Amino acid sequence: MKIGLAQLNTTVGDLDANRRHVLDAYRDLVARGAELVVTPELIVTGYPPRDLLLRRRFVEDAEASLAALAAEIGEVPALIGCVAANTSGEGRPVYNAAAFCHRGRVVALAKKCLLPTYDVFDEDRYFEPASAPLVVEHGGLRLGITICEDIWTHPSVATRRLYRGQSPLAQLATQGCDLVVNLSASPWYHGKGDVRTRLVTDAARALGCPVVYCNAVGGNDELIFDGRSVVAADDGTLLAGLPAFREAHEIVETRTAARGGAGYAPTSPTAPAIDPSFAQEEMKDVFEALVLGLRDYAHKSGFRRALVALSGGIDSAVVAVIAAAAFGPENVTGVSLPSSISSQHSRDDARVLASNLRMPFHTITIADAVAAVEQALGPLFAGRPRDVAEENIQARTRGVLMMALSNKFNALLLTTGNKSEVAVGYCTLYGDMCGGLAVISDVFKMQVYALSRWINGDYSRSLGVPGGVIPLSTIEKPPSAELRPDQKDEDSLPPYALLDRLLEGYVENNLSRRDLVAQGFDPAVVQDICRKVDLNEYKRKQAAPGLKITPLAFGVGRRIPLVQRYVS
Repeated sequence: MKIGLAQLNTTVGDLDANRRHVLDAYRDLVARGAELVVTPELIVTGYPPRDLLLRRRFVEDAEASLAALAAEIGEVPALIGCVAANTSGEGRPVYNAAAFCHRGRVVALAKKCLLPTYDVFDEDRYFEPASAPLVVEHGGLRLGITICEDIWTHPSVATRRLYRGQSPLAQLATQGCDLVVNLSASPWYHGKGDVRTRLVTDAARALGCPVVYCNAVGGNDELIFDGRSVVAADDGTLLAGLPAFREAHEIVETRTAARGGAGYAPTSPTAPAIDPSFAQEEMKDVFEALVLGLRDYAHKSGFRRALVALSGGIDSAVVAVIAAAAFGPENVTGVSLPSSISSQHSRDDARVLASNLRMPFHTITIADAVAAVEQALGPLFAGRPRDVAEENIQARTRGVLMMALSNKFNALLLTTGNKSEVAVGYCTLYGDMCGGLAVISDVFKMQVYALSRWINGDYSRSLGVPGGVIPLSTIEKPPSAELRPDQKDEDSLPPYALLDRLLEGYVENNLSRRDLVAQGFDPAVVQDICRKVDLNEYKRKQAAPGLKITPLAFGVGRRIPLVQRYVS
């Protein structure tokens, strides 16, 4: 069977544009010989629609859009991700569904069985689960239909079973399917691609039939979808894989050596081996994901220009490069805001970076503004030593100026804090945290350095700057907030190589203080850093949304109470 994969980028809630987009892909694939067209999960509404699903009119409008879409489907059927109202009078009001459309109407409606509630997912809040996957007969073939989480039951993706009862794949194993299809909107994080491929190839081999996996692509809010749709033959061989981080319409011809498998019994988490042709350079993936996430967040929100405060440091430099790739350098303005204590090398590095990127650049000195604020506060501060209060006046002055530029020129202000800093609160609320999107807030500091080295290698050569767009001194000098003379980050924090390992354990792996000490970390350092993480939850609650690139990012996927006293 010739399967047309429509790996599409849609916008949440833009029902008319999404419908046109699906139809354009459908017509293209049919013209090229597709016998079945498959789209990603919830393609009609965009994913994730979240609390839009609680609006009655939204569900009605989405169903009307699906009906209009189905009316345009001809002799070649299409599987279209959609929502469907639950009219039974019991349970949640809506289903996460896949419509089998043929000859102008919805012939059958498959419903999602497994509803994830971990990490960024909260599908049980909205959807009623189905008790079993649907099997549709078409052209003498039996097609099993699953939706995203329905195939996420492999032992390599969890240390325990997340759902009771038989898995949807185990149920399909008894149905004699000739083909199993999975409509997916699986958010990307670094390293996830191989896991998905393993799920698909393992399922195909266990079920004894080809498996087609069609994933969404694009950015919606914090989430980034990488596409990478794949098709596996019945023996687990990968027949095709679609590109990462961009739309694609491709036709893949499936083949089956022998109908029927031995029943669904997942194999070892280490098998099968992944086709090396799908391997990606790690930093290239991270860069392309951040560019896609930023571009879609901005463009889907109506922004065509961006602003970056260039400090001369590594974080703002990396954000500026990502922004230039996402918007085009002519649409990104870099602004240097030196104070009386800003070093000359930082000013120079900011100017050279902007020149290398060919982006507009301006300098606004803030010494007089800071002095005016300090003078106004002088009577109240009298008799007290200078401390973080005066330091933060600089950061907050910069925030006021950058937000004014953002308002005046309708440009999206990008914050430049990395995950290490955000974790321990090494950032100023209403200062450098001002902005509309936190581009690298899920990128640890050492990963920022690795990303900068990749940028200065392959990416810089592609821009015609073989020496590297980021000045070498920006990468090599000790990191500093430059809010007091001769300040270094290590005055307040452990070396970032150590800090990042500790944060990975405490934040991402949920290890306790005792666990971390048992791993060899100094008890005093553990106590200090874990305390900083806990105390600064209130800052993160007020931070700009950040692009997610790890299994556990701050924000929607991490829900720690602001007021709590538990110490692990």
